[in-house]
Amino acid sequence: MLLLAAAGESPGLEHRKDRHEQVGAERDGRASDQARRIGHRVARGHRPDRVVDPRAQREGRGRRGGRRQPELRIQDTWNWIREAGDYCAVVTLSPSFFVERLIGWGAHAAHGSRFPAVPFTEPVEPTGLLDAAAKVEIANGLCEEFGVDRGDCVVYGDSLSDVRLFGAVPVSVAIIADPRLVSLATHSYVGRDLRKAYELVRQAR
Repeated sequence: MLLLAAAGESPGLEHRKDRHEQVGAERDGRASDQARRIGHRVARGHRPDRVVDPRAQREGRGRRGGRRQPELRIQDTWNWIREAGDYCAVVTLSPSFFVERLIGWGAHAAHGSRFPAVPFTEPVEPTGLLDAAAKVEIANGLCEEFGVDRGDCVVYGDSLSDVRLFGAVPVSVAIIADPRLVSLATHSYVGRDLRKAYELVRQAR
């Protein structure tokens, strides 16, 4: 079985990709600015192996000692997937240099949009930015790489850019997701424990 974590895109990235089709030069400049902001965030120590409930952040809940929400690590969940003999991969619109770090924490594969190397002295190449259709294409390639069928795939997602992917595989789990994505999902989970989201599918197998 292949479990796909279809992470949400970086804010505004998909919109700017559409914008490029109308005004290429303007879009390149904005994407470069976005890349620099992401790079600076990574440089400050932002950890892609930790997941925080965005709703709790907005509402000011869940902080340690009543002030900060605990961050959840994903390595244990991916280790369980590996131990079960399954594959796990991440497909996201976010920069590949950021997402590929997840391979070191247990993912079999990680795919993201191609950005210039930090400190972003080169322009962003629009053709390297992924979109919703690209997620499906990458999923097909992963199925071929790992020797599994689409029917053996489970996709976990939270973004509207995951709609096509949810429609391409038989089992899907919406995690703290947009209501429109939830309506398409086989399962839905709202919470901070990634193990419980994984268990929704494992128990049904």
